[in-house]
Amino acid sequence: MPNERIALVTGANQGVGFQVAKELAANGVTVFVGSRKLERGEAAAKEIGAGATAIQIDVTDRASIDAAAETIRKQFGRLDLLVNNAAISNTNKGDLSLEEYFKISRASNAPLDEVHAVWETNVFGALSVYQAMLPLLRESSDARIVNVSSGVGSMTTNADPNFAYRAYYGPIYPASKAAMNAMSLAMQIELEPTNIKVNLVSPGFTKTNLNGYAGIESLEDGSREVVRVALLGPEGPSGTFTRWENAAIPW
Repeated sequence: MPNERIALVTGANQGVGFQVAKELAANGVTVFVGSRKLERGEAAAKEIGAGATAIQIDVTDRASIDAAAETIRKQFGRLDLLVNNAAISNTNKGDLSLEEYFKISRASNAPLDEVHAVWETNVFGALSVYQAMLPLLRESSDARIVNVSSGVGSMTTNADPNFAYRAYYGPIYPASKAAMNAMSLAMQIELEPTNIKVNLVSPGFTKTNLNGYAGIESLEDGSREVVRVALLGPEGPSGTFTRWENAAIPW
């Protein structure tokens, strides 16, 4: 099918990434199921079925990213949709509750090695994937980048003294998402003269491995805004930051 859309979803072997890849494939999109470990990606692609192909991509390893880009180039010569979903929330939480973990994740005591590790995936990883995939996106007549962010990264919301969760804002995961939003704005501004759209989406507090399954929303509910935006056509907007359903989040 010459008009089929080609998508790459990073971190797609589980969680929101898996659900997004599954729903995109169900909508006729050819999806590369990105996974750090190929065997996990292959298991996910097999579960998704038709339209899904596993691809090894570790967003903290530029050689891995470049190899994935070359694979996509050889097979299709372009990329229509990039979903930057791969993310981690911590490296030191262990069995601590979220409340206990927040107490050791403040600006004054957050371990810098953990800050570096989370930002390496959530911020620099997303930027690295963008840089490597941009030449392929430029080959598309209708390209879109969907960066999976979080409402906890909203600077405007967290700056409001009346925001209920303001006390939980810290330099590890929340600030990494604020930085990812800043990277997304840089991408958007760079791409304004082109036909490549950039959108930010928050899946909400979804029950995934990212939060130790403490979330309150199902994978299906958490993924639906990502899918909605990913399936927007060429007339769809760029530069939005939304949660379900098309509700704007302040940057």
